[in-house]
Amino acid sequence: MRRHHRAVTLAATVLAGALFAAGCSSGSGGKKSEEGGAAASAGKADTPRMTVAMITHASPGDTFWDLIRKGAQAAAAKDNVKLVYSSDPSAGNQANLVQNAIDQKVDGIALTAAKPDAMKDVVAKARAAGIPVVGFNSGVDDWKQLGMLEYFGQDENIAGQAFGQRLDELGAKHALCVIQEQGQVALEARCAGLKKGFRGTTDILYVNGTDMPSVKSTITAKLKQDSSIDQVVALGAPIALTAVQSVADASSKAKVATFDLNKELVKAVQAGTVEFAVDQQPYLQGYLAVDALWLYRTNGNFSGGGTAPVLTGPAFITKENVDAVAEFAAKGTR
Repeated sequence: MRRHHRAVTLAATVLAGALFAAGCSSGSGGKKSEEGGAAASAGKADTPRMTVAMITHASPGDTFWDLIRKGAQAAAAKDNVKLVYSSDPSAGNQANLVQNAIDQKVDGIALTAAKPDAMKDVVAKARAAGIPVVGFNSGVDDWKQLGMLEYFGQDENIAGQAFGQRLDELGAKHALCVIQEQGQVALEARCAGLKKGFRGTTDILYVNGTDMPSVKSTITAKLKQDSSIDQVVALGAPIALTAVQSVADASSKAKVATFDLNKELVKAVQAGTVEFAVDQQPYLQGYLAVDALWLYRTNGNFSGGGTAPVLTGPAFITKENVDAVAEFAAKGTR
């Protein structure tokens, strides 16, 4: 047990346990697609057909975003919603996709605000056009200032602090936090929270998340350079799986733990090559974002009263409990 406890520590710990008990990616590269979704649902709404645009900052090849998209598809199928999904990792291009949705007079917009300043003007334009906008996944500290109706995701700083405290419990002393996109607010907040919650030393390493061979070689070089690093902290499942290879290549004794899941990462936790993962439940984020816009349009509801985010994480996935989510991960929904 730790000798001192912060209020935020207790909040994060209780939240993590509650979410598991209940319970910043592959994009389209800016291409749009219309989706109805074939996931299971509890019937279909008989409300008038509406169109929702979902616009993310997903990078091609990152499977995290497949989970968000599947959740959105499930809600769209249930709510009689035409879902138009598009993505671009460039903040400027993402803003252009939002403008396109406004020009098409959609009934609602769900977006990620990884670079909040880039979203400010287009969110204001959507509001002026009478189009409700909800945020999810990235932008928990900025959604209200941007004028969004609701937000669904985890508080990344609190999640980072909880991550750091878990490393303390596991006896880690020197962590390397690997950020795959410099300036992305959610990723930066995770490492900032880790520094705050972890008693040991935390180093930051920036890598190019769109170039996995480069990610591997950069992590390997850092581990060879500093043998005191005993913990690699990845901020996404593909980075974590690559880090496992880097540890082997560097003949390092470092352990690997990560934020976010995919089915391969679940297998790695089961095998013990990755210690644990923090699950923010991306399927739930996508589902709630679409469902929230339907509820607002059909019944005037908005979660959190417009003042508080709806938290979907952090939930810790460890070797002890990973089997409980493995079935869902195999189906591509966790």
